[in-house]
Amino acid sequence: MITTFRRCSPLLRRLNSTSATANSSTSTVEPPPAGGHVPSIANSSLLKQTRNEALRTPGLTWTDTDSAAPNETRKMNVYQSIRDALSTALSSDESTIVFGEDVAFGGVFRCTLGLSEEFGRDRVFNTPLTEQGLVGFGIGYASMGMGQAIAEVQFVDYIWPAFDQLLNEAAKFRYRSGGQFNLGGLTIRTPTMAVGHGGLYHSQSPEGFFMGASGLKIVIPRSPIQAKGLLLASIRDPNPVVFMEPKDIRWRHLLIHPPPVEQKQFIPGKDLTIVTYGTTVYTCERAIAMLSDPPQGVGKHVNDALKDFNKKNFKSSSSNSTPSIELIDLRTILPYDLPSVLRSVSRTRRLMIVHEGPVTGGVGAQISSEVGRRLWLEMEAPVKVVGGWDTPGVALQYEKFYIPDEIRVLDAILETLAY
Repeated sequence: MITTFRRCSPLLRRLNSTSATANSSTSTVEPPPAGGHVPSIANSSLLKQTRNEALRTPGLTWTDTDSAAPNETRKMNVYQSIRDALSTALSSDESTIVFGEDVAFGGVFRCTLGLSEEFGRDRVFNTPLTEQGLVGFGIGYASMGMGQAIAEVQFVDYIWPAFDQLLNEAAKFRYRSGGQFNLGGLTIRTPTMAVGHGGLYHSQSPEGFFMGASGLKIVIPRSPIQAKGLLLASIRDPNPVVFMEPKDIRWRHLLIHPPPVEQKQFIPGKDLTIVTYGTTVYTCERAIAMLSDPPQGVGKHVNDALKDFNKKNFKSSSSNSTPSIELIDLRTILPYDLPSVLRSVSRTRRLMIVHEGPVTGGVGAQISSEVGRRLWLEMEAPVKVVGGWDTPGVALQYEKFYIPDEIRVLDAILETLAY
């Protein structure tokens, strides 16, 4: 049921077939406008830009404020909301500690800025440069019931030395003690996904390696509201949590408020389900926008593909009859919300999964196997997985080509609809 993009798909074939004509023509294609053809993260409809929008976020609950008091909102980006969540956790429990490499001066991304001065260096402190050591220390602190241990691994690319501690100790702790002990006080924070110029050791997306780590939870937010709410929920969860923070969206602004816990957020649709998380949520949003407003250079090919889709499905042959795409923001990768995915695919009968990590052994492979096993007879097309290429990491000069962009996602949408 899984097909990956190692071959030339319909949109790219159409583009290639016309490239010679375009090159020989004297006409030129105008460059795109400065703001781009499609929504950017700054003006994404998935973000809450005003106080009222933020307060109407579906599924909000208030856990740290007096319900009779007015609900406060503040404009923050992701790293500021993470810092705010850490401050809330430290304020509400004096046994909570925050530690990691360089966290005392604020950390590489400034998520702990000022916390050591505010709460003291015995509660917010640096560790030696050893991921295995700092995660092992967190396991020991949490296992003794001393309080909440919030460890920071400076980049997820450096988490590998701690893999043994996470999988062999943290994940198994409750089970091997017969439920007598747990590591619910352990949270591992770490930046993940591409940064745009990170190369081999600063742009990895290794969440797929954790898919078999039963006993851990893996969470990846995509906005300040999610970052604050899900981080506080992770800290208070009775299980150890690895909280991965997308690097590329840490400085995007919008309104934030006291800790929300949201339901799975999605854009409803009926022709195709796209499942994604983190930064690629916005990539998929831009690709969906291109269906109705394709940029110059691909407009004809998109419209031709949509006419074929509408004709095949006995819809209007008009080129502006745009398919309806359902976009699911997964957020929790382990355990992922399979029932929500199955309900959606039962309606749309088509599925795409998009992520930055490699396709082989990735999150998409796991989800597609489950959906294929349960809904095989209901599917109108094979499951599509769009992800990073199977290369040894993300090569610096080829990072733009490694990370799925809106054209690759658009290409996959058209191919899935045309099947």
